[in-house]
Amino acid sequence: MKIAVLSGKGGTGKTLVSVNLAASAIDSCYIDCDVEEPNGHLFFNPKDIKTENVSVKIPSVDNKLCSGCRKCIDFCRFNALAYIKNNLLIFDDVCHFCGGCVLFCPEKALSEKDYAVGEVQRGVSGNVEVITGILHTGKESGVPIIKTLLENLQGNKKFTVIDCPPGSACTVMESIKDADYCLLVAEPTLFGVHNLNMVHELVTLFGKPHGVVLNKCQEGDNPAEEFCLEKGINIIGKIPFENELGTLNAQGHIAVRKNETYREFFSSMLQIVSKGVQNEATTHP
Repeated sequence: MKIAVLSGKGGTGKTLVSVNLAASAIDSCYIDCDVEEPNGHLFFNPKDIKTENVSVKIPSVDNKLCSGCRKCIDFCRFNALAYIKNNLLIFDDVCHFCGGCVLFCPEKALSEKDYAVGEVQRGVSGNVEVITGILHTGKESGVPIIKTLLENLQGNKKFTVIDCPPGSACTVMESIKDADYCLLVAEPTLFGVHNLNMVHELVTLFGKPHGVVLNKCQEGDNPAEEFCLEKGINIIGKIPFENELGTLNAQGHIAVRKNETYREFFSSMLQIVSKGVQNEATTHP
């Protein structure tokens, strides 16, 4: 069972929900796909960390073979190549590593080389396997790292929580495409409604079963809750705006490991989500 936790912006409580859900399960796997700003490992503090480098293939040119036909330049839609003073130049930082220019080169002047973009760290924290993706500073796209993070999930029978990047860009789409259920985390404000609507449109487009967790709830009006009621979106749980929970989170503690009330709350949320996935599997086998 793979649960993707996402939100329309950073700071809504996405990682709070993710780490506590993972820690509530008997045997689970937590995957941090927020490769630009991974922070789940700060809560789990995993042991026995193993690191795997992530590279992509980018073009390399042999200008002695290049005839200057510019077919590779015409093919590239990202302007990653230029022909200047009888030399083909390749801009590594702009390349989207599709490999098309290598295929189109009639002189075989282009080949591919490895280009490091990040790394994946694997460790263990109690009952949780912790897998973290890290994009190297200055690199453009975290998609190759997310693909590496998720490529081995097919045979994984553990309860898996995928902590997605914020927003609804390519990295988020890559993170949720194989998820069984999407959990949307929202704040109780008008701005929170705007961001919730954005990710709700995304999971609807992907046809993913989903529900909402309302974070930082207080007494009074809750525009995000009203939005869910209007759209018929299932509200999985409401996390109160409490000083104790905020303090635990700010200090890097996992709430379910420190407080029985929070353990019961997130365990209940876990059961609701599990039933939702089972019902979806029965309805759409």
